[in-house]
Amino acid sequence: MHHKSLGLLPRVIIAIIAGTAAGFLAPEIVVKIFATINGIFSNFLSFCIPLVIMGLTISGIADLGTGAGKLLLVTAGLAYISTVFSGFLTYFSSGIVFPHIISAADKAVASVDDPSKALIGPIFTVGMPPVFDVTTALILAFILGIGISSIGGTTLKNGVEEFKKITEKIIENALIPFLPLYVFGIFINMSFTGEAFQVISVFGKVIVFILALSVVLLLIQFIAAGVTAKADPLKMLLTMLPAYFTALGTSSSAATIPVTLEQTKKMGVAEDIADFCVPLCATIHMAGSTMKITGMALAILALQGQVPSFSVIAGFICMLGITMVAAPAVPGGAVMAALGVLKSALGFTPENLALMIAVYVAIDSFGTACNVTGDGAISVMVNRIAGNKLTPVSENSGE
Repeated sequence: MHHKSLGLLPRVIIAIIAGTAAGFLAPEIVVKIFATINGIFSNFLSFCIPLVIMGLTISGIADLGTGAGKLLLVTAGLAYISTVFSGFLTYFSSGIVFPHIISAADKAVASVDDPSKALIGPIFTVGMPPVFDVTTALILAFILGIGISSIGGTTLKNGVEEFKKITEKIIENALIPFLPLYVFGIFINMSFTGEAFQVISVFGKVIVFILALSVVLLLIQFIAAGVTAKADPLKMLLTMLPAYFTALGTSSSAATIPVTLEQTKKMGVAEDIADFCVPLCATIHMAGSTMKITGMALAILALQGQVPSFSVIAGFICMLGITMVAAPAVPGGAVMAALGVLKSALGFTPENLALMIAVYVAIDSFGTACNVTGDGAISVMVNRIAGNKLTPVSENSGE
């Protein structure tokens, strides 16, 4: 999809820099105008989240109903376990690392009890209450998705497919294009009130930590695959690197499928298994994105001096694993799908959600890269469970 000349990431980075700079120069009325635009967009976003969850999840679950029964369950199960494992790995690692990288001074600046109090408020707001809340949307999506697949219905399924296309259009044409302006509005406000630099410096450290942790996650995934298939994990991981770097460029699991598929077959996964697993995992295996979202969410809470209990986080991660199945193939889709759970499970305010989007988009492509590379590891395991041995494609190059 090359419908935009400048990718989302460069536009978000420009918005962060421009917003931070403008905050020094702009009079308060300008900041107020942007706060008003952001307030309206934020309400629109809240209105859309339940609809987006339904549009994407119902279709995803209904599609899972058809296909290769047992292998489908195995693949979905492995993808979910991997995604949830990634969330818990992030939670426990953050517990060890964050106290060292998020200092008391960071917290003091960030937690003016509630960041929205320190920020300039809008001139007026336009209320847009969602049709129903996120939990209702998820439960309804499950009931309808499982129902459609079990009765083999076509009428409702066609309707759901069209609804999915509408929600994808909303994400691509309304939510994503507006994000840089939204991020600009947040940073001009934080810069005006003196919060931006603290946030940027803290998140710089958090991002480095999460990127390092994603390497650990990939090693664990490929060691598990190596043990299952009795193969060399590092060699397999190196084979998957072209998919990793392609995803860094595209920020989309779906756009990277051709490369992921090719490299998975090079590892020796049977062709029919690869053809089945890779596109499915591109939709349902979100370990990298889950790591980024969990890490960022914990950092935002830590900055505000909140430490959620294990049970709250466990519930959040398990729900996130399910919601991420809905993350569409558009860049930034994962964080859009996660907003509802962040709000319902962790009590995120609109400001927190806005900050989450800004920081997540900045490293979105790393999450995607981690997802698609892990898809290779899952394909290897499914291949073994299906009773196939790895038959690597012999390569003439000495590499």
